[in-house]
Amino acid sequence: MTEARVSEVRAFNRFYTKVIGALQAGMLDSPYSLTEVRVLFELAHAERMETGELRGLLGLDAGYLSRILARFEGDGLVLRERSASDARKHLVALTEAGAGVFAALDRRSSEEIRALLDGLPEADQEQLVAGMATIRRLLGGGQGRAPYVIRPPRAGDLGWVAFRHGALYAAEYGWGVEFEQLVARIVGGLDFSRDAGWIAEVDGERAGCVFCVRQDDTTAKLRMLLVEPSARGLGIGRRLVDECLRHARAEGFKRIELWTRDCLDSARRIYQAAGFELDSEEKGVENGIEVIEQMWSRDL
Repeated sequence: MTEARVSEVRAFNRFYTKVIGALQAGMLDSPYSLTEVRVLFELAHAERMETGELRGLLGLDAGYLSRILARFEGDGLVLRERSASDARKHLVALTEAGAGVFAALDRRSSEEIRALLDGLPEADQEQLVAGMATIRRLLGGGQGRAPYVIRPPRAGDLGWVAFRHGALYAAEYGWGVEFEQLVARIVGGLDFSRDAGWIAEVDGERAGCVFCVRQDDTTAKLRMLLVEPSARGLGIGRRLVDECLRHARAEGFKRIELWTRDCLDSARRIYQAAGFELDSEEKGVENGIEVIEQMWSRDL
């Protein structure tokens, strides 16, 4: 190892901490530090978490985490309670106010990163994101989990969504052209003044998608969840559904629905874990193959 390489890494660290504002007293113009915002992030992605698990996940000193959670309790952002199964353990969860604070910080973070990327040509954006994915992969501590990013759709993504739904479900379940046409009609009806979507990327390649579509003033619909076979097992499906639910809540929807088929076992497990419940099911046919159509929903 040469000193030049050490110096280059240290220079990058100094540069990037300045870019993301990590040295500021408060992240994203908030009263909370980078570490505190990261704690909010982890709690927002779990309905509740044992404090020891949270401490291990972030590598924090027990006393330091306790002080952070005490501050959050004082601000009305979290609730702590003893575990019903083990009184020695404490569980922590975001309150409604805490979820709102995180949602605002999350939007502000996305806006800042979007502004950062908007200053670069498309090719440079791709190179930057790919480089960041490479850094995460190389320094990931041998975790064996490929890094991924979740981003809004851009030009070319919607055609990919229809194409991959058609090709993937034809290969895995024998569904035909009519299913791809159905997905294409859904894609063609998206209105991003009211609807939203997310694309997952692994190593700069598209690996999944989901969309949140307005049904009416109080109801949203989760549509077109897909994860590529090569990217399954990374938690992408759960993360995409979480993004959809968070967006629906932020937009003021009271309920969210989805349509699926009973043979999509992995998707069903994700929906159940996210709190969806089966409302109804009926027999159908796709490309001559019998299927069971299902409607699921949950309150927000």
